[in-house]
Amino acid sequence: MRDFAYARAGRAAEAVQLVARSADAAFIAGGTDLLNLMKDGAEDHDLVIDINHLPLAGIEESGGRLRIGALAKMADVALHPVVRKRLPVLSQALLASASPQVRHMASIGGNLLQRTRCWYFRGEDFACNKREPGAGCAALEGRSRWHAVLGGSDHCIAVHPSDLAVALRALDATAHTLGPGGPRTIAMADFHREPGATPHLENALRHGELITAVEVPLPAPDTRQRYLKLRDRATFEFAVVSVATVLRMNGQTVEEARLAFGGIATRPWRSPEAEAALRGKPLTERNIAAAGRLLVQDAQPREDNTFKVELVQRALQDVLGRFTGGSR
Repeated sequence: MRDFAYARAGRAAEAVQLVARSADAAFIAGGTDLLNLMKDGAEDHDLVIDINHLPLAGIEESGGRLRIGALAKMADVALHPVVRKRLPVLSQALLASASPQVRHMASIGGNLLQRTRCWYFRGEDFACNKREPGAGCAALEGRSRWHAVLGGSDHCIAVHPSDLAVALRALDATAHTLGPGGPRTIAMADFHREPGATPHLENALRHGELITAVEVPLPAPDTRQRYLKLRDRATFEFAVVSVATVLRMNGQTVEEARLAFGGIATRPWRSPEAEAALRGKPLTERNIAAAGRLLVQDAQPREDNTFKVELVQRALQDVLGRFTGGSR
């Protein structure tokens, strides 16, 4: 890690100004990913602006929505009574993330901005368009077990690692930001980008733009929710496949299905086709299987990750199948 300067911001606007005026500056909150990126040489910053003292850690319910400050810790959000009661899919996703120590340190905003665990990105000896635009992508011909089967391009097939972001996509959340041009609201559907020809541009934020809060509409009390994470070991591991479901039923018929997936795509993934296949139908094994086939109809697996195509369909069957018994 090279030397860098450190400064502490007292106000959000001050933090934005400090980062915006220097191309090599970055915000730091929990630092659980940023410092590792700097140690690994995947990112270099001349200046980091500490935002931990900004008043952005509150969690407030108002008007049928929950506003979560960007500096709220993952553990605090996971255990918040409104989250546990009304947003169990969010609580489950957070509790499935990282280790207890990391969850008590890492912030909600930082979690959304964590970068891929692709070892070609994290290793300085490999070509990576995400780390150095135009350098090439070693993953395309390399070991692909952890890589994406959906949303990839000829420039990048790295998956997004956040469990939180998958749950927030299923919940139709929005991010509130403050940038040099003022405040902005970004739907979670538009927050993370597919790599295309510019995989180094991973999200919709502009340089100097700070996430201030995440806002989640509270689903109806009888909405069924669940997060399932399949991983190689029981703790402190990223998802091989994950599924977040938010389901509203009318008797035995699905009225609304929101399905989001992690571990299989270059960003938290929604499948309108799979959701439409369930809407207005009973939640039978056959209908779930049809939705699963639509989810992976455009999948482009590689030699090492072909198994994900079947695994994610089985995960969807498991998640939705448990709802047929009325459990939540």
